[in-house]
Amino acid sequence: MPVAEPSAPQVVVVIVAFNSGPHLARTLDALSRQSFTDFETIVWDNGSDDGAVEALGERPGVRRVRSDNLGFAAANNRAAGLSRAPFIVTLNPDAFPEPDWLETLVAAAHRTGAACLASLQLADDDPAILDGAGDMMSVIGVAWRGGYLQPRRLQPDEPVEVFAPCAAAALYRREAFEAAGGFDERFFCYHEDVDLGFRLRLMGGRCVLEPRAIVRHVGSASSSAISGFAEYHGMRNREWTFFKDMPWALMPIALPCHLLLIVFLLVRAQSPQMRAARVRGLRDAWADLGPSLRERPKWRARDLGAIVRALSWSPRAISTRRPVYRKLAG
Repeated sequence: MPVAEPSAPQVVVVIVAFNSGPHLARTLDALSRQSFTDFETIVWDNGSDDGAVEALGERPGVRRVRSDNLGFAAANNRAAGLSRAPFIVTLNPDAFPEPDWLETLVAAAHRTGAACLASLQLADDDPAILDGAGDMMSVIGVAWRGGYLQPRRLQPDEPVEVFAPCAAAALYRREAFEAAGGFDERFFCYHEDVDLGFRLRLMGGRCVLEPRAIVRHVGSASSSAISGFAEYHGMRNREWTFFKDMPWALMPIALPCHLLLIVFLLVRAQSPQMRAARVRGLRDAWADLGPSLRERPKWRARDLGAIVRALSWSPRAISTRRPVYRKLAG
């Protein structure tokens, strides 16, 4: 008599670790205290050499996989593919969820039917300050974490629609994640979550911020020490996102403003090293723009009006990192 395969848990939590230090153990400790328990955890070690993953020891429900450094995007894709859980949750190794975090996210996913959900991120060293309330996207191609470094009291009380989730603490419906092709592995890291969120929107999906699903986030724990790393990848991947995802119908407005943005970013660089990293990112983006342009037909907007409403059209919102919220329909 054949043995029945065990059913998959509802959720797979994917943690991509790269020299994450003591933060990683704290993240896993927080996961072990979740009120929602129907989940498995995959820690994908992207070639760390700080011993943090080895120091974890054996933890129930936690699977560890080691590889060379594939980047954040590819590692999340590979780890997600090791599970058949209907909900894929990405969690940074320096993000520490509250005990009801998963329970609240999963309940919101069932209730709203959204393709993806964003958590409310608080600064770990001062939880009265927002680290982010979803990712926002401007028509000119600038993305930002909504409410970054603003007072927590400005957060919404109830779930609202935002452009995309920050992958530091996000939930994706597997069928939507796989239909969109997951994270773009060319990006390596930075902006890959905005790009995926944009593609999900082009496919007709939406993103909901659940402000009661809370994590405390350190931020830049793995890459801040690498000179020019964030500036290079941020500049390159911003270009790829813009030229792959922004609908043609919006380009008469978006493209001239985007070109002005590039000039602004180069002129206003705070140091020669920052400017050099941005120039390299721009050069490499435009030199390898072909794949992004070839993918455009796959991501034609099913509802252009919905994209127009989801984008930010306010220059002031960019400079202030103001969150752009929309009430949920119904």
